[in-house]
Amino acid sequence: MSPMRSVDEHLGDILRTVRALAPLELELERALGTTLAEEVTSPVPLPPFDNSAMDGYAVRAEDVADVPVTLPVVDDVAAGDGRLHALGPGMALRIMTGAPLPAGAGAVVPVEWTDGGTARVTIDRSAPKGNAIRLAGEDVRAGEVVLPAGTRIGPAQLGILAGVGRRRVLVRPRPRVVVISTGAELAEPGTPLAPGQIWESNSYTLIAAVREAGGEGYRAGIVGDDAAGFAEQLDAQLVRADVVITSGGVSMGAYEPVKEALGPLGTVRFERVAMQPGMPQGFGVVGDDQVPIFALPGNPVSSFVSFMLFVRPALRKMQGLPTGPAETVTAVTTAPLRSPAGKRSYLRGRLGPQGAVTPVRRQGSHQLAALAEADALIVVPEDVTDLPEGATVEIIPL
Repeated sequence: MSPMRSVDEHLGDILRTVRALAPLELELERALGTTLAEEVTSPVPLPPFDNSAMDGYAVRAEDVADVPVTLPVVDDVAAGDGRLHALGPGMALRIMTGAPLPAGAGAVVPVEWTDGGTARVTIDRSAPKGNAIRLAGEDVRAGEVVLPAGTRIGPAQLGILAGVGRRRVLVRPRPRVVVISTGAELAEPGTPLAPGQIWESNSYTLIAAVREAGGEGYRAGIVGDDAAGFAEQLDAQLVRADVVITSGGVSMGAYEPVKEALGPLGTVRFERVAMQPGMPQGFGVVGDDQVPIFALPGNPVSSFVSFMLFVRPALRKMQGLPTGPAETVTAVTTAPLRSPAGKRSYLRGRLGPQGAVTPVRRQGSHQLAALAEADALIVVPEDVTDLPEGATVEIIPL
């Protein structure tokens, strides 16, 4: 039997194989969750002109230095008003939020500081020069970079893209990920269980994890323990996949359809990785387009931990984002920990106050309910078998 590979070696092979997706131009409405493949600058200053930050009255600051004072209201300036306005000494213009500041005005008095008059206005509080005025370019200067390449586009980023006049943007798209679950024992949720069956859950967990990682997830359904049936399903799914994830069918026993179907291709390696849970792993490429495929173990916890360690970093690289091993922080364990020699363990834990982490009671790789209780993975290195209560540990927040 071949020796086990380390987690870092397996991840290194994956990251050397996967490539960032080719950029494409998208309408803003379709760009959420994608990654910018270009630097975006503003063609104009933002705001493009001096304007009022509040509803009120445009005045000269010196005219309201001594209050109360009553001034004639000589005109109204609304948002979007394209007329040229000028303000003479001892006058006021009623102005709305976002309206261009009239020439000669040095301050805006909020309407709450006045009697709200329309022909004449009495002002009760003085306003210093620049009060309630948004100056041209105070947010962004013309030509300034507002978003660098490699930025993940969220709601705020979409807002600034529209704010600098962009209608389309060059991005790396969200990876399309197809998930195929295998196993004759699996039944669709919502259907009756026959003897010996369990409801299939891995694909739902993995699809959700894909979407959280910025991908588009597609569930391909269940394939039984039949290599030919799996190969047919895989071939049908490759037309819509940038990545394929399989769950189950990679262990050492009989009836392992993923191994049986992919092994002879010579492009997918099945290995034992020195980790717990999740030792059996497969990775390679399939199809004419060399689509990366992750063959994950079938136990629910093993499948999820494998995704966090191997698939998530690959999806980040495909999106043009910084990548590497899962990021960790330190915590203090509230209970002793045990781990098998020679394997890196990922124990499920719950974060507590003041940097504490408590391992959940059930650590079996099939115990999905215990995983649902956890919000962290506690990392125990390969050369450590026991850690006492109070030890400092690395954790991967979930």
